[in-house]
Amino acid sequence: MQLYDQYVLPVLLDALCGMKAIEAVRAELIPLARGRVLEIGIGTGRNLPHYDAAQLGDLCGLDPAAQMNAKAQKRARAKGIDIELLTLSAEKIPAADASFDTVVSTFTLCTIPDAVAALREMRRVLKPGGKLLFCEHGTAPDASVRRWQDRLTPYWKPIAGGCHLNRDIRQLLRAGGFVSADLQERYLPGPRAMTYVYSGSAVPA
Repeated sequence: MQLYDQYVLPVLLDALCGMKAIEAVRAELIPLARGRVLEIGIGTGRNLPHYDAAQLGDLCGLDPAAQMNAKAQKRARAKGIDIELLTLSAEKIPAADASFDTVVSTFTLCTIPDAVAALREMRRVLKPGGKLLFCEHGTAPDASVRRWQDRLTPYWKPIAGGCHLNRDIRQLLRAGGFVSADLQERYLPGPRAMTYVYSGSAVPA
């Protein structure tokens, strides 16, 4: 699995996360980032082309997968923005309390081992008035789809970097100390077990 994780997984995830419907969601969400921004699970930098550079201060990207960094750096250069990359998971963010204006998390909560701990850290590092911008796939409202999500997750996780298809994003946000007034939920085109998406912004409860 080491060779797979090093060479195959970055290509697979970049392709999956670059689907047209997902890019459309990014194009709506990411330009809302303002000021000093922390992106959780930056991966290969799929969000980078969508940032409004004129609204950015510092941009810091955090991801435990160092093999993703080269593509992220390339996309940052193409966009003309500077980025600091940290090869870490999000359960312990090396930043002071109230140090970011915006935290961004897209298709990331599915893979973090302790997603609640990570969300609490995101809450900690947000400045008063700051926002979490999120787009995450997770548990679907249809019982038949949820059953498939539960069946597929043990097989999907090893080939998709630890991705869970069946995490309850609403519950995770609440447990992490966030509330969202504009949460949107919908199926994107594609296999329904993999494409039920939650998106919007959230603030500390």
